[in-house]
Amino acid sequence: MPTTTLTKTQTPHIMVIYTGGTIGMIEDARTGALAPFTFDHLIANVPKIGRLGFKLSHYEFDPPIDSSNMNPQLWKTIAEVIEANYNDVDGFVILHGTDTMAYTASALSFMLEGLAKPVILTGSQLPIGEIREDGTENVITALQIAAERISSGEHSGQPMIQEVAISFGRHLWRGCRATKESSTDFGAFRSFNYPPLADMDLHICYRTDYLRRVDPHTSLTLQTSMSQTVGIISVYPGLTQATLKRQLETPGMQGFILRTFGAGNAPCEPWFVDPITQAVKDGKVLVNITQCPAGGVEQKRYATGDALAHAGVITGLDMTCEAALTKLMSLFGRGLTSTQVAQLMTKSLVGELSE
Repeated sequence: MPTTTLTKTQTPHIMVIYTGGTIGMIEDARTGALAPFTFDHLIANVPKIGRLGFKLSHYEFDPPIDSSNMNPQLWKTIAEVIEANYNDVDGFVILHGTDTMAYTASALSFMLEGLAKPVILTGSQLPIGEIREDGTENVITALQIAAERISSGEHSGQPMIQEVAISFGRHLWRGCRATKESSTDFGAFRSFNYPPLADMDLHICYRTDYLRRVDPHTSLTLQTSMSQTVGIISVYPGLTQATLKRQLETPGMQGFILRTFGAGNAPCEPWFVDPITQAVKDGKVLVNITQCPAGGVEQKRYATGDALAHAGVITGLDMTCEAALTKLMSLFGRGLTSTQVAQLMTKSLVGELSE
């Protein structure tokens, strides 16, 4: 399914995938709680969409969900909708709740192999029907980004964005590099280890040096099998060996993201290192990710991190926790061995890490 070029005279055709989230919520008059509403309600509250002049089609979750209920099966649904409409539209905008948006963006980055069109996730911090809200601007901007084409040069007519990205507030972020940093700011997302793909002020200014470029003849291939035999273990002062072993020895688990301190540090005493070493010997893949929002893992910088390296723990470098987890899910979902997964976890597949 190669990508297509678009001339200046053609009308962009954008598909909106509405999953739910705050952007489409309304207040229950009886309880005061927010609950998802329909896509028609959403569009009715953003009449400016019609002024863009785009051709729009849409797919709607029925019923719409709070993003806290997002799961791998729904990621697969989104990916399959994209595949089914890939040749017919110029780009996709996914309306999604903010709480798990970074997980979905990361998961789709690995699921949509060979993606050469824009898949832009956005949402809002306040319901779009409120008098003062951020959803209108986010939706309009996401649609404009999804429709943007390169205007000149050898790539003229091709999509400006050829990857999964999050458009929120004043920035466009690579999907597998972003994380939610605030529950209250209108600029809810940030990529601490990779620059914005675009800045949105009076104009949308693309940082072309940081954008992925894909061979226009590349075919989209879905990799939607996501293993749920992986998990996250957070290291904290007071963690006991019994708790650690209980997690590591959970039946059927193939791998874990180990969220450590600073540059990848963790206790170096036998009570911690021995169960980790045994888990690796048992064929489990353990990936070291820092709990810090910025920076990455340098396992050999300190003795405490070096002990993990000697135990066989894989460095996650500067990946976000969301990217590391969904990458591990994706690799095991493809039926790869533990050795193959361990090797690929340190390789950049879709721009998720700095090698």
